[in-house]
Amino acid sequence: METASISMPLGIVVRKSPGVTRWAGWVWRVVGVLPAARNETWKELRREGEAVEYHAATVDLELHRTEAEAYVAELSTQSPSVYVIMREGEDPGTVEDIEIVLATVSPFEAQDYADTGEELVEPVPMPPALREWVQDFVETHHQQKEFIKRRRDKKRVDLVEDGVGDPRISQPSDVYRAPGRKRGVVQ
Repeated sequence: METASISMPLGIVVRKSPGVTRWAGWVWRVVGVLPAARNETWKELRREGEAVEYHAATVDLELHRTEAEAYVAELSTQSPSVYVIMREGEDPGTVEDIEIVLATVSPFEAQDYADTGEELVEPVPMPPALREWVQDFVETHHQQKEFIKRRRDKKRVDLVEDGVGDPRISQPSDVYRAPGRKRGVVQ
C-alpha cells in the first residue's frame, strides 16, 4: 500500500552576519540544508570573524501525495530549491529570536507564506540526495491529468441588453439619465 505522505528530518543551516546599514544590525540567511540530520537547536558550526553559521533547527520536510504537481514544478526549474520559512522576533540580534517555521519543496506553499509578509522565505539549493528522494516520490505519486478544453455554448449573449437604463424613463434618447423631476417643471 502506498503512503499518502512521507517525511525526512531536515537540518537548517543559518548564517548570521553583521548588517551593512545602521538600520539592520544583523543579517540572517539560510545557507544550506542537511538531509536526514539529527535534532539540533542553534549548534554553532563555523565562525568567520563576526559571521557565524548555526545548525539552527531540524524540521520535518513532508511530502504529500496531493502536492505532487507542485513538486514536479519545482524539480523542472533550472536549480530546484528547498524553501525555508522563518519568523523574526522583536530583537533580531539574538539567535533565540529567529524561529524556523518549516521547510518545503512546494513553490506554491512558499509563495503563500511570502504573500503574508510576516515570514521570511529563503530558497536554498536542493542537495542531490534530497532531489532524488523527491523525484522518487513524484514518480510514485504524480498522475498527469489530461487537459480537457471547455466548450462554449452557441448562445448569443450580446443581443440582450439586460439592465441597460432605467425603465421609468420614457425617453429612449436618454436611457442613462437618472429618474427625477421633469425638465422645465418647477414644483
